Amino acid sequence: MRLHTTTWGSGDRTALLVHGIMADHRTWRRVGPALAERGYRVIAVDLRGHGASERAAGPEAYRPEDHADDLVASLPAGAELAIGHSLGGLVLAQAVERLAPARAVYSDPAWHLAAGPCGYRAELFVRGKGMTREQIRGFNPHWPDEDVDVEMASVRDWDERSAHGLTPFVGADLWPLRPVVPSLVTLADPSTLVRPEDARMLADRGFELRTVKGAGHTIHRDDFDGFMSALDGWI
Repeated sequence: MRLHTTTWGSGDRTALLVHGIMADHRTWRRVGPALAERGYRVIAVDLRGHGASERAAGPEAYRPEDHADDLVASLPAGAELAIGHSLGGLVLAQAVERLAPARAVYSDPAWHLAAGPCGYRAELFVRGKGMTREQIRGFNPHWPDEDVDVEMASVRDWDERSAHGLTPFVGADLWPLRPVVPSLVTLADPSTLVRPEDARMLADRGFELRTVKGAGHTIHRDDFDGFMSALDGWI
């Protein structure tokens, strides 16, 4: 599937941005322009079932490999930088060898969907489709008003069937065995997706890890300055 894309800037270096579940390119409303100011042409996708991209026929067509194939079909290979958040980090890792960016950044990536009552449950995400502005604000007290507005709009545009497409992968080992390209993992504090023992494993496999102190899962919206600072030396 060819994905809808949004571009900031016209620099001679290219950066790719891949959002997480329930979001779309609008989640990068500050990151995209900030990278453009640093000389990048920034391309952000809407994953299938998100934003202005097409919907898949059913939940079975929302697998991580489907999203990864879409990235390869929609984005240029050989970019200077690729950043994926959460689900975007999972699918970027599955596409990174084919996209071949010079560097990759995985922001609190969803490389393991835990099982059990406290783990990944598609119905909880589907329930989020009906969240009010006050509920979004309650879950994300540090977000500027603009990000609350963006979340309301992006959730409204999201195909909730995509949440069920991840259910077969709950409990699976989706951890990358090695960084295909030089790779940074930025972590929330604490991260519910990458536990301390997981972080040590990733470091042993060759990933660089940096924690953004006090930031929640959506680091670039919880602490934009902290997120950009964590990219020092990578952008």
